[in-house]
Amino acid sequence: MRLTRFWALRLGLLLLFVVVWCWGAIATPAAASGVDNYVIQYLKATEAIELPLNDRGDTRAFTPEDLTRGKRLFEENCKNCHVGGATLPNPLVSLSLKDLKGAVPPRDTIASLVAFQRLPMAYDGSEESYWCRQVSEDWLTTNQLEDLAAFILRAAAVAPGWGTETFADSAP
Repeated sequence: MRLTRFWALRLGLLLLFVVVWCWGAIATPAAASGVDNYVIQYLKATEAIELPLNDRGDTRAFTPEDLTRGKRLFEENCKNCHVGGATLPNPLVSLSLKDLKGAVPPRDTIASLVAFQRLPMAYDGSEESYWCRQVSEDWLTTNQLEDLAAFILRAAAVAPGWGTETFADSAP
Protein backbone atom coordinates (compact mmCIF):
# COMPACT_ATOMS: atom_id res chain seq x y z
CA MET A 1 0.00 0.00 0.00
CA ARG A 2 2.82 2.35 0.88
CA LEU A 3 4.55 1.61 -2.40
CA THR A 4 1.38 2.42 -4.35
CA ARG A 5 1.01 5.79 -2.60
CA PHE A 6 4.65 6.52 -3.30
CA TRP A 7 4.22 5.92 -7.05
CA ALA A 8 0.88 7.71 -7.15
CA LEU A 9 2.48 10.75 -5.52
CA ARG A 10 5.39 10.66 -7.97
CA LEU A 11 3.03 10.28 -10.91
CA GLY A 12 0.88 13.15 -9.61
CA LEU A 13 3.92 15.43 -9.26
CA LEU A 14 5.11 14.47 -12.73
CA LEU A 15 1.68 15.28 -14.20
CA LEU A 16 1.60 18.58 -12.32
CA PHE A 17 5.04 19.44 -13.69
CA VAL A 18 3.94 18.62 -17.26
CA VAL A 19 0.75 20.70 -16.93
CA VAL A 20 2.64 23.71 -15.51
CA TRP A 21 5.32 23.44 -18.18
CA CYS A 22 2.75 23.16 -20.99
CA TRP A 23 0.70 26.03 -19.58
CA GLY A 24 3.80 28.23 -19.48
CA ALA A 25 4.58 27.44 -23.10
CA ILE A 26 1.00 28.23 -24.14
CA ALA A 27 0.56 31.32 -21.96
CA THR A 28 3.79 33.03 -23.04
CA PRO A 29 4.38 32.34 -26.72
CA ALA A 30 5.92 35.79 -27.19
CA ALA A 31 8.46 35.20 -24.46
CA ALA A 32 9.48 32.00 -26.19
CA SER A 33 10.01 33.98 -29.40
CA GLY A 34 12.14 36.58 -27.63
CA VAL A 35 9.55 39.38 -27.47
CA ASP A 36 9.70 41.46 -24.29
CA ASN A 37 6.48 41.38 -22.24
CA TYR A 38 6.56 45.20 -22.00
CA VAL A 39 6.27 45.34 -25.79
CA ILE A 40 3.17 43.15 -25.70
CA GLN A 41 1.47 44.58 -22.62
CA TYR A 42 2.25 48.30 -22.80
CA LEU A 43 3.18 48.91 -26.42
CA LYS A 44 0.31 46.67 -27.51
CA ALA A 45 2.43 45.11 -30.25
CA THR A 46 1.62 41.49 -30.92
CA GLU A 47 2.18 41.85 -34.66
CA ALA A 48 3.95 44.34 -36.92
CA ILE A 49 2.83 47.95 -36.50
CA GLU A 50 3.23 50.89 -38.86
CA LEU A 51 5.17 53.90 -37.60
CA PRO A 52 5.90 57.22 -39.33
CA LEU A 53 9.15 56.92 -41.25
CA ASN A 54 9.57 60.53 -42.41
CA ASP A 55 7.77 63.87 -42.73
CA ARG A 56 6.46 62.93 -46.21
CA GLY A 57 3.97 60.52 -44.66
CA ASP A 58 5.80 57.30 -45.47
CA THR A 59 5.52 54.54 -42.87
CA ARG A 60 7.44 51.41 -42.04
CA ALA A 61 6.34 48.24 -40.28
CA PHE A 62 8.16 47.27 -37.08
CA THR A 63 7.71 43.82 -35.58
CA PRO A 64 7.45 43.06 -31.86
CA GLU A 65 11.01 41.70 -32.17
CA ASP A 66 12.19 45.05 -33.63
CA LEU A 67 10.54 46.89 -30.73
CA THR A 68 12.12 44.48 -28.26
CA ARG A 69 15.56 45.21 -29.75
CA GLY A 70 14.76 48.93 -29.54
CA LYS A 71 13.74 48.58 -25.90
CA ARG A 72 16.99 46.79 -25.07
CA LEU A 73 19.01 49.50 -26.84
CA PHE A 74 17.05 52.16 -24.93
CA GLU A 75 17.75 50.43 -21.63
CA GLU A 76 21.46 50.08 -22.45
CA ASN A 77 22.04 53.59 -23.82
CA CYS A 78 19.25 56.03 -22.91
CA LYS A 79 17.54 54.94 -19.71
CA ASN A 80 19.94 56.77 -17.38
CA CYS A 81 18.68 60.14 -18.64
CA HIS A 82 15.24 59.15 -19.98
CA VAL A 83 13.59 56.94 -17.37
CA GLY A 84 10.00 56.33 -18.46
CA GLY A 85 10.33 58.87 -21.27
CA ALA A 86 11.26 61.73 -18.94
CA THR A 87 14.40 63.79 -19.60
CA LEU A 88 16.37 64.15 -16.39
CA PRO A 89 18.87 66.79 -17.66
CA ASN A 90 15.95 68.94 -18.93
CA PRO A 91 12.69 67.95 -17.22
CA LEU A 92 10.71 70.49 -19.28
CA VAL A 93 11.26 68.44 -22.45
CA SER A 94 10.30 64.76 -22.35
CA LEU A 95 10.07 61.99 -24.91
CA SER A 96 6.29 62.45 -25.08
CA LEU A 97 4.78 62.64 -28.54
CA LYS A 98 3.77 66.26 -27.88
CA ASP A 99 7.34 67.26 -27.02
CA LEU A 100 8.85 65.25 -29.87
CA LYS A 101 6.50 67.03 -32.31
CA GLY A 102 7.31 70.41 -30.75
CA ALA A 103 11.07 70.18 -31.30
CA VAL A 104 12.78 72.13 -34.10
CA PRO A 105 12.92 70.26 -36.35
CA PRO A 106 10.20 67.87 -35.13
CA ARG A 107 11.46 64.51 -33.85
CA ASP A 108 8.29 62.50 -34.31
CA THR A 109 9.41 60.18 -37.12
CA ILE A 110 11.94 57.37 -37.36
CA ALA A 111 14.18 59.40 -39.71
CA SER A 112 14.10 62.52 -37.54
CA LEU A 113 15.00 60.61 -34.38
CA VAL A 114 17.86 58.86 -36.18
CA ALA A 115 19.09 62.24 -37.50
CA PHE A 116 18.89 63.67 -33.98
CA GLN A 117 20.96 60.80 -32.59
CA ARG A 118 23.58 61.29 -35.27
CA LEU A 119 23.79 65.04 -34.52
CA PRO A 120 21.92 66.05 -31.34
CA MET A 121 20.55 69.60 -31.43
CA ALA A 122 18.98 71.77 -28.74
CA TYR A 123 15.19 71.51 -28.52
CA ASP A 124 14.78 74.76 -30.46
CA GLY A 125 17.31 73.62 -33.10
CA SER A 126 19.58 76.61 -32.49
CA GLU A 127 22.77 74.75 -31.59
CA GLU A 128 24.32 71.36 -30.99
CA SER A 129 23.20 69.74 -27.77
CA TYR A 130 25.64 68.28 -25.30
CA TRP A 131 22.86 66.83 -23.15
CA CYS A 132 22.47 63.85 -25.46
CA ARG A 133 25.38 61.79 -26.77
CA GLN A 134 26.13 61.79 -30.47
CA VAL A 135 25.78 58.24 -31.80
CA SER A 136 28.24 57.32 -34.53
CA GLU A 137 27.74 54.50 -37.05
CA ASP A 138 30.57 52.69 -35.25
CA TRP A 139 28.53 52.68 -32.05
CA LEU A 140 25.03 51.85 -33.37
CA THR A 141 24.07 51.06 -36.94
CA THR A 142 21.22 52.86 -38.68
CA ASN A 143 19.06 49.73 -38.32
CA GLN A 144 19.72 49.67 -34.58
CA LEU A 145 18.86 53.37 -34.27
CA GLU A 146 15.67 52.78 -36.27
CA ASP A 147 14.62 50.04 -33.81
CA LEU A 148 15.45 52.37 -30.93
CA ALA A 149 13.45 55.20 -32.53
CA ALA A 150 10.53 52.81 -33.16
CA PHE A 151 10.49 51.85 -29.48
CA ILE A 152 10.48 55.53 -28.43
CA LEU A 153 7.73 56.52 -30.87
CA ARG A 154 5.50 53.57 -29.99
CA ALA A 155 6.01 54.17 -26.26
CA ALA A 156 5.24 57.87 -26.74
CA ALA A 157 2.04 56.98 -28.58
CA VAL A 158 0.58 54.27 -26.35
CA ALA A 159 2.56 53.43 -23.17
CA PRO A 160 0.81 54.57 -19.98
CA GLY A 161 2.82 57.23 -18.17
CA TRP A 162 5.47 57.58 -20.89
CA GLY A 163 6.96 61.07 -20.90
CA THR A 164 4.58 62.41 -18.25
CA GLU A 165 5.58 64.14 -15.06
CA THR A 166 3.72 61.53 -13.04
CA PHE A 167 1.88 58.34 -13.89
CA ALA A 168 -1.31 60.06 -12.71
CA ASP A 169 -1.04 62.35 -15.76
CA SER A 170 -1.76 59.35 -17.96
CA ALA A 171 -4.89 58.14 -16.18
CA PRO A 172 -7.87 57.70 -18.51
